[in-house]
Amino acid sequence: MRDRTFSMTKIIATLGPATSSLAVIKELIAAGVRVFRLNFSHGTFDEFDELVKIIRKSAEETGIFVALLGDLSGPKIRVGQVIKEGVMLNAGDEIQLVKSPVVGGTEGNEFRFSTTYPKLIDEVKPGEKILLDDGSIELRCVSRTGSAEDPVLRCKVINGNLLLSSKGINLPDTELSFPSMTEKDLRCLAYAVEQKFDFIALSFVRKAEDVRVLKRHLTRLRARPDGLEITGGDLGFSTIFEDNYIPVISKIEKPQAIDNLDEIIEESDAIMVARGDLGVEMDLAEVAILQKLIISKCRQHMKPVIVATQMLQSMIHEAAPTRAEVSDVANAIMDKVDAVMLSGETAVGNHPVETVKMMSRIAGKTNDFLKQSLSKRGKYMPYEGLLNSKEAMARGVNMMARDIQAKYIITWSHSGGSSVLLSQQRIQMPIITFAENTSRLQQLSLVYSIQPVLMKQPESGSKFIAEIDEILIGNQWAEKGDPVIVIASSPISKRGLTNRVVIHYIGESLVE
Repeated sequence: MRDRTFSMTKIIATLGPATSSLAVIKELIAAGVRVFRLNFSHGTFDEFDELVKIIRKSAEETGIFVALLGDLSGPKIRVGQVIKEGVMLNAGDEIQLVKSPVVGGTEGNEFRFSTTYPKLIDEVKPGEKILLDDGSIELRCVSRTGSAEDPVLRCKVINGNLLLSSKGINLPDTELSFPSMTEKDLRCLAYAVEQKFDFIALSFVRKAEDVRVLKRHLTRLRARPDGLEITGGDLGFSTIFEDNYIPVISKIEKPQAIDNLDEIIEESDAIMVARGDLGVEMDLAEVAILQKLIISKCRQHMKPVIVATQMLQSMIHEAAPTRAEVSDVANAIMDKVDAVMLSGETAVGNHPVETVKMMSRIAGKTNDFLKQSLSKRGKYMPYEGLLNSKEAMARGVNMMARDIQAKYIITWSHSGGSSVLLSQQRIQMPIITFAENTSRLQQLSLVYSIQPVLMKQPESGSKFIAEIDEILIGNQWAEKGDPVIVIASSPISKRGLTNRVVIHYIGESLVE
């Protein structure tokens, strides 16, 4: 752990065939990854078992805490079976979508196709848009014909392309009745709870009730306390000391989610800006604006936020990113997101470790710029009304840290709540959080600026500070005389209390 460079903006890497070995995962951690995403859309439970073991072993061997994020597939609608060579659809063609399974392109079904969601035929209305294969094919519903037992959806091809089996279907104009979680999602959720995942992401969220459904399932599986509903700016940690709590990350990728954005953010523990489907279902020219809007609202609600999808997409094949991609990553970091995420770049890319190193370089340079540009002016989270003690402490520490130009903010944590509230202030310095709850330290790995470090419960506040001096100097993280702000409870063994703030200079004697 000597000379470790602390990460302010965290990096999430999706694992896949390119990153499934112990050696590569250790390299990813060394390069800057602090959260690993397992996409339940791809892989088997046996494969996930092996990845979970490797991730935990890699963290143990590197001495760096990392979090594990399980991403539920959600109710993704796909095209049914199509002949092997596919069917070319040209603008102006008319095709039919039917309920009964057919092989599109075969004799008698040259332009007839089925889907994995037969009720689509009943729910899409004339005039509504149907997008296939990430929007590369656009259809417009013309009419619904046929009998009640065998209805047919007649569609005109607006933009054509080659259609293959199992390609995704997006319905940006249609109100669908399918549930927010599938049977597969429920199996994956039970698996994530059993394997003690640190976070769970919910795909295709449309309204706040979708989030509540997932939270009820987590409560049933004993992975969320009964009665924990809306969490504030602390991820709910301040009232939860158990290590079996899994926060919910809602993925914003549907037009309906934008319509219900405030209520979804309030109901969620954290948010992911999932730009893939969002860019398919909405005007592509609006994606950057929507990203800014979502981040801004997450900051207002004090909820952690992640930006994802195609951040360094060209590095799937190329050894260096485009200038536009570098600017994209930097702009997200300038907006003070908690984390930026890599998907195909690390899952199936040719240069997964180099991609993480590049993202880490961009994050480092951008955060250095932010620290310099904000060093002479305050940037405090807006609060309305009366603050609780932890919120007031976080706001006050922000001012103190700037006034003394503190090198670090140091916390002793039972639950992690105070550290997350401090993170929400976006103070441009690392928050080193010491705790003995390894599960909570893993979860804190996702949150902006927090650097989790394992420590046994100190006997007293003065002994905690003495241990801080020893660790910071021993690891060459600080020198004698460096100012830090230490936050803990008094007595330090007291849970649920944060009532002690100390301005400390490393190496300074402190008699309790």
